[in-house]
Amino acid sequence: MACGVFYWRNDMTAEKRKGRQTPTESVVLPYTQTHGADAVELYNKSGRTAQDWQELLQYDILAVNDEGLWVHTKVGYSVPRRNGKNEIIAMREMWGLQNNEKILHTAHRTTTSHAAWERLCNLLDKAKIEYKSIKATGRECIYIKKSDARVEFRTRSSKGGLGEGFDLLVIDEAQEYTDDQESALKYVVSDSRNPQTIMCGTPPTAVSSGTVFTKYRNRTLAGGTANGMWAEWSVENESDVYDKELWYRTNPSLGTILTERAILDEITTDLVDFNIQRLGLWIKYNQKSAISKAEWETLKVSKLPALKGKLFVGIKYGRDGNNVAMSIAVKTKAADKIFVECIDCREVRAGNAWILDFLLRADVQKIVVDGANGQQLLAEEMKEEKLKKPVLPTVKEIITANAAFEQAIAQGQIIHMNQPSLAQAVGNCEKRAIGTNGGFGYKSQIDKIDISLLDSVIYAYWACSSYKEKKKQKVGY
Repeated sequence: MACGVFYWRNDMTAEKRKGRQTPTESVVLPYTQTHGADAVELYNKSGRTAQDWQELLQYDILAVNDEGLWVHTKVGYSVPRRNGKNEIIAMREMWGLQNNEKILHTAHRTTTSHAAWERLCNLLDKAKIEYKSIKATGRECIYIKKSDARVEFRTRSSKGGLGEGFDLLVIDEAQEYTDDQESALKYVVSDSRNPQTIMCGTPPTAVSSGTVFTKYRNRTLAGGTANGMWAEWSVENESDVYDKELWYRTNPSLGTILTERAILDEITTDLVDFNIQRLGLWIKYNQKSAISKAEWETLKVSKLPALKGKLFVGIKYGRDGNNVAMSIAVKTKAADKIFVECIDCREVRAGNAWILDFLLRADVQKIVVDGANGQQLLAEEMKEEKLKKPVLPTVKEIITANAAFEQAIAQGQIIHMNQPSLAQAVGNCEKRAIGTNGGFGYKSQIDKIDISLLDSVIYAYWACSSYKEKKKQKVGY
């Protein structure tokens, strides 16, 4: 029989440690009046209790001037995942429903939008606030009878919201908010006497597509917005993932709804992702990169161009054996322009199923696979699925692909939609020698930023640009 000694202590008198309750970076305009206390009181009637950091943000968001207008017409805040940042929005929407506001709540995914609707319904029920709701996936709505107050929940698109008028625009999952979506949505609050826009999310990751959130953050922190507010919990540089002091610095709900144990379980080999998702890191560009930020940004487009032909796929297994990335290239109707885009970058140990699934569904002309630690296995799996035989590039072909990519950037023959993941890799790379005749590839200047994402784009572009359509022979008699 096993035996041991157990120690018991009374924790009732010990104060439990909590995460930092004030932002690590913030811009808040001066104010003397706010509806924040009313919003917090209303929220607490649901049986939940707003945390200190949530109260502080609510006070700032609902600050008003002497005319009763919002001090902050635009609000942005970034909090690492699972801290309760959506409760801020729900709190603000509860107040809006009680004060005759028309609200448009948008999200990147339908599931996220629906979850926000369910959250608000639950809070209203528990606070015993009477309302009516429409449960139609993708078009949910909550409204107050005998009032114009309502919250409409929508999945964002480049056309969503046009022709409709609201007082409050909510941009959930703001890291996915694109320029063309903003062009469609920013005017929905223009007719309101007292408009407000709130963006909330996390820093962009390897699969994020939006750029608006990052640009707003940079502009506001630099003092470039007239009526803007910003708050974030973050580390300034890539940091030690096991440093618990940083966990508490960047996660305000650690010690309440988050635990140290849960965070420890999140740590994998992808340390950059942990820095972004859990420590709130905003990746910076390296000005000495072989491909400059300015160079790359000149090639971006705000909306998907007109495409023609099949897809060309580039797949790269990272040199460290941890990750595999996949990207596509496709010709456009514009002369000599090729559009490139990352599909995903995942851990190798997750398997190749996601790659095969994409290849089976997509209309693919050619596939290039590189990386000694994975290319042969993938080639065998592709053969089993009766997919096209991939090109396994030689050293000479790899050199050619990199040179072609460099020339294409200089000549403006590449276009993209400025995915933050790809921009991170591009903006932090330097050349490495390949062979003995001046050939080169790229490597990352920053530890833990996997260059495989850039390599996969290079292979996709090379396959697309070098492909020649077979002309049908004319037979004469």
